[in-house]
Amino acid sequence: MKTKQTVFQALRFVVVGAAATALHWGLYLLLMRRTSANMAYAIGYALSFLFNFLATAWFTFRMPPSWRNLIGMAGAHGVNFLLHMLLLNLFLWTGVPKAWTPLPVYAIAVPTNFLLVRLAFLQRKNKKTKRWFS
Repeated sequence: MKTKQTVFQALRFVVVGAAATALHWGLYLLLMRRTSANMAYAIGYALSFLFNFLATAWFTFRMPPSWRNLIGMAGAHGVNFLLHMLLLNLFLWTGVPKAWTPLPVYAIAVPTNFLLVRLAFLQRKNKKTKRWFS
C-alpha cells in the first residue's frame, strides 16, 4: 500500500512540477526581455514557488497547506534555488542559448527537488501542525 501511495504521489508531483516548470520558464522568457537572465530566472522561480507550494499541498500530498510545510518547502526550495542558479550560470557560461538554458537545469534539479520536498512534507504528516484552512 505504501509503495502504491508513493507512486501516485510521484505522479502527482510530476504534474504539479510540470505546471510550475512551464510557469517558471514562461515567466523567465517574458522577463528576460526586460532584465538579465539571472533576475528573470529568480523572479520566475519565486512566483512559480508560490503556485508549486499550494498545488503540492493540495494535489500532490492531499494535505491542507500549513505554515510548517511552507517553511519546510521553502527550506528545500532554498537549497534547490541555489542549485538552479549555479547550474543556470554554468550552462550560460558553456554557451547554451539563454532561452534554452533552463532545460538542462530542470533535468538535474527536478529529481533533487522531489526528494527534498517529499521529505519536508512527509516528515511532518503525523505531527500536529497549525493549518491555514480547517
